[in-house]
Amino acid sequence: MKKPMRNVAVVAGAATAAFALAVSPASAVASTVWTVNPSPANFTAVNSGNVVLSVNGIAMTCTKSNGSGTMQSATGNPATVASISAIAFGATGAPCTSVLGNVTTVATTPWTVVAQDYTAATGVTKGYVGNVDAKVTVGACVFRVTGKASGTYTNSTGALAVNSLAGELTVVSSTNCGSAVPVGAKPTFKGTYLVKVAGSTTIPTIVGSNP
Repeated sequence: MKKPMRNVAVVAGAATAAFALAVSPASAVASTVWTVNPSPANFTAVNSGNVVLSVNGIAMTCTKSNGSGTMQSATGNPATVASISAIAFGATGAPCTSVLGNVTTVATTPWTVVAQDYTAATGVTKGYVGNVDAKVTVGACVFRVTGKASGTYTNSTGALAVNSLAGELTVVSSTNCGSAVPVGAKPTFKGTYLVKVAGSTTIPTIVGSNP
């Protein structure tokens, strides 16, 4: 009887270990205190690489984009750690383009930067850009996009990398766009912005913790 009992003990031990591995990620405590440094602070953001809005396979690409706003420490989860008061797409001599023609985008702000998860080992905060609201004009086609866009912020580089998931953004109105951009379409938005404290080379940081 000793050998079967020993086998049962081994199996039970393995099952316990597997259960512990399965539940441990879910038991992780989410950050509820978000420390922005400096805080409060005005910031500017300039794109690094192309910024692309894609609708039904049509890519609308901007080589120039910039934004500005304020950052501040916050509590809660999710927590708003920044407000984007202005954001521009395209510039004189460098308009946003698509196969349908040049693209003009006018944002209704403020947009928000919302923190949800922080990894201390990498200094990366995961969250999303919220309250997105923009009117896009391509020739005679005019449509409005609202929603949010998932992204990350990296303390070491100041990179706010936005890469929306399917379904986060929605076309809520569409005029003269036909089947190219219908109401209910789910665009995606992708772009990286380098953030600095306004008027300086200082990269602001965001750190999540628990009290």
